[in-house]
Amino acid sequence: MASMRDIKRRKGSIQSTQQITKAMKLVSTVKLQKARTRAEQTNPYFNYMYQTVTSMLAKSGTIDHPYLRKGESTKKAVVVITSNRGLAGGYNSNITKLVTGSEELPMEDVEVYAIGNKGKETLERRGYEIKEDDSGIIESPSYEDAAALCKKILADYTAGKIGEIYLAYTHFKNTVSHEPKLIKLLPVEFDEEEISQAAEANVLMNYEPNEEEALDMIIPKYVTSLFYGALVEAVASENGARMQAMDSATSNAEELISDLTLKYNRARQGSITQELTEIIAGASAIS
Repeated sequence: MASMRDIKRRKGSIQSTQQITKAMKLVSTVKLQKARTRAEQTNPYFNYMYQTVTSMLAKSGTIDHPYLRKGESTKKAVVVITSNRGLAGGYNSNITKLVTGSEELPMEDVEVYAIGNKGKETLERRGYEIKEDDSGIIESPSYEDAAALCKKILADYTAGKIGEIYLAYTHFKNTVSHEPKLIKLLPVEFDEEEISQAAEANVLMNYEPNEEEALDMIIPKYVTSLFYGALVEAVASENGARMQAMDSATSNAEELISDLTLKYNRARQGSITQELTEIIAGASAIS
């Protein structure tokens, strides 16, 4: 059995850790309240932009445009959004597993545009090529940051350096539910049913002033909006995951402290009993 000194030292260490986890939970809770409001306000625009653009292009017939044609390059750009810090449960590992476990993304063809140190470090350690590191964006994401990232990736796409663009992020459902997602942004994938319905109805989309000018404006806004929406949801998901992780850690620390308190009391009682036994034995020997 461990000595009372060892038990007391361990109990003190766990109590110090518990104070840290409590503080981190409080900080994450405060950050989550702001991030959740922002995510809930952004989410409808994020979803409708994706649905509207894919639906619009499905009804456009065959359009030859640099943003819509699949490039000859086999390289695939994957924007991976994780966090710069750990202690968030499985938040970061779930995203990296999504990328490494995808059959659509063989490692030799993937170029990672990393947002978040944790995802960058993990994927780099596993042999993935890190094309760009914009980890600072996740600290305070803005639409301008998303637009700058979009400009860089679309430039590589139209230049033929990459053939496909993917986005890996964590979708924020609610405070306790976060879903890792991998979506393909370009070339746009259409719903086959929607295409057939448009063909049967002979309804095609009209563009003013012309298709090329319209798509030159629409596609960058589409990609930028999805990047920004993903960044906002990722921040909310990170704080929600960290709040849950710190809450669990605090509860576990409480259980360990209770167990160590019981062990300490038993050890103390045993020590007192032993001392009394020695005193009585000594008194009996003298008499």
